[in-house]
Amino acid sequence: MSVSLTSFALPTTIVASRLSVSAAPSTAPFPRLPLPGPSSSSLQCQHFQSCSGCSHEWDLDRPPALEEAAKFFKDAGVSDFTFDSCRLWKWRCRAKLAVRGTSDGPMIGLYKEGTHEVVDIPLCRAHHPSINAVVNLLKQGIVELHIQPYDEDHRTGELRYIQMAVTTYDTSIPAAERYQRGKVQVALVWNSRSEHSPGFEKLNALSDFLWKKGGPRSGVHIIHSIWVNFQTSSNNIIFGSRWRHLQGERDFWERIGGIDVSLAPSSFGQANTLAFDSLLRKLQKYVPFGSSVVDLYAGAGIIGLSVAVTRKCRAVKCIEINKESKMSFEQSLSRLPKTVDSSISWHHADVSIEPLHWLEGSDVIVVDPPRKGLDQSVIFALQNLVSSECKAANASASSTLKAKDEKRPWVLRAREASVHIESKTSWEESQSWPQTLIYISCGWESFKEDCGYLLSKKVWRLEKAHAFNFFPGTQSIEVLAVFKRGPRSSNKKKKSAKKKTPK
Repeated sequence: MSVSLTSFALPTTIVASRLSVSAAPSTAPFPRLPLPGPSSSSLQCQHFQSCSGCSHEWDLDRPPALEEAAKFFKDAGVSDFTFDSCRLWKWRCRAKLAVRGTSDGPMIGLYKEGTHEVVDIPLCRAHHPSINAVVNLLKQGIVELHIQPYDEDHRTGELRYIQMAVTTYDTSIPAAERYQRGKVQVALVWNSRSEHSPGFEKLNALSDFLWKKGGPRSGVHIIHSIWVNFQTSSNNIIFGSRWRHLQGERDFWERIGGIDVSLAPSSFGQANTLAFDSLLRKLQKYVPFGSSVVDLYAGAGIIGLSVAVTRKCRAVKCIEINKESKMSFEQSLSRLPKTVDSSISWHHADVSIEPLHWLEGSDVIVVDPPRKGLDQSVIFALQNLVSSECKAANASASSTLKAKDEKRPWVLRAREASVHIESKTSWEESQSWPQTLIYISCGWESFKEDCGYLLSKKVWRLEKAHAFNFFPGTQSIEVLAVFKRGPRSSNKKKKSAKKKTPK
C-alpha cells in the first residue's frame, strides 16, 4: 500500500440546525496534558510554515469543509446534523515519518508539499507527546551509533522511515491518566532485505539503545515495543513485506468502542484514537439489537467486533482485501467476552467482486471505504437491492443448491482465508436484505458523489449525519451517515389532511 508523507477561517455563522462543537473530546478529560487556553483554537505550532501536515492554523474546531457539510446535509433532509470537534492538539496516536539528513544531523518528519525534502518536526503540536519524546530518543541513538539516514538519490543509508503508534491500554493506572502516559510501538524501516543482510548489528544496537533509554528499566517507560520492517524498494511504498519483532511486547492492544483491539504494525489503524472511539460510540446506536451486520472494507474488524459486543448481534461478517489484517482480527476476537453469543467471521475477499453475495442475509451494512469512496460495483449493488431481492426469492431453490456445491473460485478462496466462530444459539438462516446502511467516510468529495448515487434511485434515504474532527488543522472531516431503505415520506399530505375546510 502506498502511503504519502505529505498531508492532505470559516465564517462564524454555521449553516446547520444543530452543531455540537467543543474544544474538548466527549470522553474523560486528561488534565495533565497542557492545552492552550479555552478561548484559543489556533494551532500554535512553530513548524506550520514549512510542514505539510497541517493546512490551516486558525479555528481548528471549525474545519473548512464544515459549513459546506452542514448545508449539504440540511439540503438532503437531515435537520439535526452534529459535529464533534474532538481534541484539537496532541491527538495523533499514529505517525509515519521519513528519516533523512546525516548521522550527525538527522531529520525526522514529513515532506514539504510537492517535494521529497524532509521537514524536521520535533515539536509537532498534532503528535501525542510520547511520539515526540521517542523521536528525540531516536535522534540521540542515530547520532551516538552513527546510523546513516536514507539517501533517496543514491539509495544508500540504513534507516528509511519510522512508524510510531501509541497505545493507551494500561489497566494498572487510573483511566484518566492513560492517555497522557501512552507508550509507543516503534517500527523501524530498515534499508536491507532481511536480518541476514550486512549491517544488522547496527540495527540491533539501535534497538538496544532505544530499549535501554525508553524501556521498562529506564527512568521513563515510554516505549511499548520495537519492530523492524525490511524495505529496499526505490518507489514510494514505505513498508516491505518482511517484519520482525525486536523488543518488548509482541501484542499491541487498545481499548476502542467497548472492546479490546489488537493491531499488528502492518495493519491499518486510525491516527486519532479518541475521535475514532467517539465515532464508534455514535455508530453503535444505529445498529438494532440482535441484528445481522456485514462490515465491508473491514480492516482488522474493529467496527464489526464492536457492534457484535455492544449490540448483541446475532451475526457479523467482516470483509477485507488486506490479508495482513487477519491476525489482528483473530487476536481481538480471542479477547471478546465469553458471554458474546454471535456468529462472527472475517473473510479475505475483494468486496468489489459480486458484492451482493455479502449483502444477502444482513439487516445492516457498514461501509468504511478508502478515501476514493465506494467501488462502482458496490454502489450498483446498493442501488439495485429491490431487484436483487426479487431474483433471490424466485431462485431460492437454486441458491440452496449452489451453497451445497460452490464452484466460484473467489468464494472458495475467501472461505479458505476466513476466521469463523459459531453462535451458541442456533439461528434460522436469514433470508433478509439490508434495511440500514451506515457509511463512514474520510473523503468528503467522494462521499458527496456516492451519496448522490445512493439517493438517485430512491432505494435509500439519508436519515442521520454526524461529522468528527479526525484531523484538526487539515481540510478533512470524518463523516458518519446513516441511510434507510425507501424514499423519504412526505409530511405535506398529512398536514393538509388535518386542516379544516372553511365553511
